[in-house]
Amino acid sequence: MPKMSGKVVLITGAARGIGAETARHLARRGAQLSLVGLEPEELRAVAAELGDGHTWFEADVTDPDSIGAAVEHTVAELGGIDVVIANAGIAPFGTVRDHDTRAFTKTIDVNLNGVFHTAKAALPHVIDRRGYVLVVSSLSAFAPVGGMAAYTASKAGAEALASALHSEVAHLGVAVGSAHPSWIDTDLVRDASADLASFRRMRELLPWPMHATTSVEKCARAFADGVERRARRIYVPRAIMLMHWIRNVPASRLVGRLMRPSLRRIVPQMEREVAELGRSFSARNDRIQSGGQ
Repeated sequence: MPKMSGKVVLITGAARGIGAETARHLARRGAQLSLVGLEPEELRAVAAELGDGHTWFEADVTDPDSIGAAVEHTVAELGGIDVVIANAGIAPFGTVRDHDTRAFTKTIDVNLNGVFHTAKAALPHVIDRRGYVLVVSSLSAFAPVGGMAAYTASKAGAEALASALHSEVAHLGVAVGSAHPSWIDTDLVRDASADLASFRRMRELLPWPMHATTSVEKCARAFADGVERRARRIYVPRAIMLMHWIRNVPASRLVGRLMRPSLRRIVPQMEREVAELGRSFSARNDRIQSGGQ
């Protein structure tokens, strides 16, 4: 019998991208999915695609009552929770000097506080089943890139939260992992590339394996494999593991000197481009976060 057969998995940010594709992979392995997010039509469509035995719930991870209701809905519909994947995330544009304060705060609220609210709400049920929590962090947690300070800070915080939680619940039979994808071919990455030429150029300058792009399908398969083995860390692609072990190198003086001539041009270009856009998020993220469909 497959390891995931009959296991109940709650995924936030499940309407599209990595969350939706991970749900598909886990459903094929026998899991029952609870899809949580801010886009009800998309959530409904993915749940229908998965077939009978799955559910969905519209919820905002920044609101403890909202994500709490999603957890209780999942338990009522599916009988409990074995795995929770805190996947919901956003990525704004801009440097610290010119960043929109509300966009920075919103990013921390979704990417870090949202992980806390999700884990806290689900933990009693996950503990009951000696289950697994997967926090979706990023390569950015240990390889910060200029122009992505809000995202980097939030994902580094998410990784640290996962590590602390791992220490807190191991004696209860609960495993906790963090996932560290690099650039994944999602709406989020495509929108940033379309909006900002400076973003495209900065990615081109990053050394291997930091500039690699992975398909959503391969990323989701890696996540599903990691959930099955209750992995402590998941790297996408696997070469990202190297960056974890040499995580101080990207911030080293040598790398700083090598990157400085290019950054002198790219950072001001990014600041100009963001100012011209008149927004800190992609158009799609702006619409979703404001409640539009």
